[in-house]
Amino acid sequence: MDVDITNTTRDIENERLDLQYGLLKDVYGGKHYFAPIREPKKILDIGTGTGLWCLDIADLFPEAQITGTDLSPIQPQWVPNNVQFIIDDATEEDWLYPPNTFDYIHTRVLLGCFEDFRKVIGKSFKYIKPGGWMESQEIMSTLYCDDDTMKDDWPFAEWTRYGDSAAVSLGKPLRIANKLKRWYMEAGFVDVHEEVFKIPVNPWPKDPKYKNFGRISEENLLSGIQGFTLAAFHHAFRWSRDEIEAYLVNVRRAIQDRSVHAYHKTQVSPPSLYTVLYSREESNMCIALSCGAANRIRVK
Repeated sequence: MDVDITNTTRDIENERLDLQYGLLKDVYGGKHYFAPIREPKKILDIGTGTGLWCLDIADLFPEAQITGTDLSPIQPQWVPNNVQFIIDDATEEDWLYPPNTFDYIHTRVLLGCFEDFRKVIGKSFKYIKPGGWMESQEIMSTLYCDDDTMKDDWPFAEWTRYGDSAAVSLGKPLRIANKLKRWYMEAGFVDVHEEVFKIPVNPWPKDPKYKNFGRISEENLLSGIQGFTLAAFHHAFRWSRDEIEAYLVNVRRAIQDRSVHAYHKTQVSPPSLYTVLYSREESNMCIALSCGAANRIRVK
């Protein structure tokens, strides 16, 4: 998600990204990926952020070459020999690599970053080797509640609707997680698998595991809410900074309200859902979706 950090330090935002990475790692049961990859030689992480995923994957696959791309140079300078970070734009017509280069392409939490994420999936299909896999782990911006404790006028629910509207008006939609499976299949991936996880907004669950997920989720939301809002609401609605800051007072209170049992979905996500999608490409064309992954198989 694009974040306005004009009035916050880069270090604070990087810390939030690392916190979010740890949250998803816990939600996924310690898994870094869901696609059934075996001895990959070349791996690409699009929108790598601070690069933690690449560093962890490098430890798991020391013989593989791991490449992380992003528009912001916020990755560490000292990395293992099998990791490289490149400033690159996945929306460019041609990437820096020849077609059929990668065994596995990974994306995570890129809602609001692209005008049309379908194009990124389509380009990925071109650059994945036959038999290779693609995986997308995305958060659904929509809030969910199973017990009617979340009312329409709940400030965080209202903020979410405003955020979706602002993102659409600015040409970078947030609600992509629920479309990933269809987009993967339209791009040519087959054997698509999908898994959904819940992440509570805050520590409202009684279950200790989900309560901990909610505690980290709440910290992540409170840390990022200003950055998520300032530029988007100003450009989309012409709100002033003072108006936005006044509006966020009740939104922050709502995020911490344990009486509302709200969550997101991640196409990988629980009490907040995340959807994991993965698919693959082989010598005939396949997709698997589970935490957003798909398999590519070319039909001869």
